[in-house]
Amino acid sequence: MSVTLQAAGLLVLSNLFMTFAWYGHLHGDMKHRPWYIAAVVSWGIALFEYLIQVPANRIGATQLSVAQLKIMQEVITLLVFVPFSLLYLQQPIKRDFLWAGLCLLGAVYFVFRGKVTG
Repeated sequence: MSVTLQAAGLLVLSNLFMTFAWYGHLHGDMKHRPWYIAAVVSWGIALFEYLIQVPANRIGATQLSVAQLKIMQEVITLLVFVPFSLLYLQQPIKRDFLWAGLCLLGAVYFVFRGKVTG
């Protein structure tokens, strides 16, 4: 499996944890608990995010630039966050989200248009 796919797969998994750590407390029973309880629970979830994200970036950095890793991370964040927001948080989607996504695709094009190996 290529380095890019390995890094991307780990970043997707990392983002699942990150999204729940950052926004999961806004839904269900947790939103009625004090903020410091939510902070401690979120911190515990975020630990798993970092345990996956750090190896993902180290693997990716063997063949990708830091800029490429960052843009890949941002796109993956939106690919994870949008379904989470729609399905879990039950937030409405707006047309502006599509335009923002297209801007990110432009960023992907510019940062990856050079040679990507492995």
